[in-house]
Amino acid sequence: MGHIRQNSAAHRFELDVEGGMALAFYRLAGGVIAFTHTEVPAALRGRGIGSQMMHGVLQNVRAHGLKVVARCPFVADFIDRHPEYSDLLA
Repeated sequence: MGHIRQNSAAHRFELDVEGGMALAFYRLAGGVIAFTHTEVPAALRGRGIGSQMMHGVLQNVRAHGLKVVARCPFVADFIDRHPEYSDLLA
């Protein structure tokens, strides 16, 4: 699986995967990153790509000292299932 990168100009994190790109869109303001939408190419869904991306994204968020607002249902569910990230919630 590819490297997760932050595309600040497009307000999203990107992960290249075979057959496409997984995305996590966000808004950043005042030290809080609000995730608004995530996408995994339809042909690749159900393989854990979104979860792998969110592990990397949330590690990046933690490294930058940001707090998270999970407006995207996938992100909210991911954090519920991975309590090691619950301290990031704003």
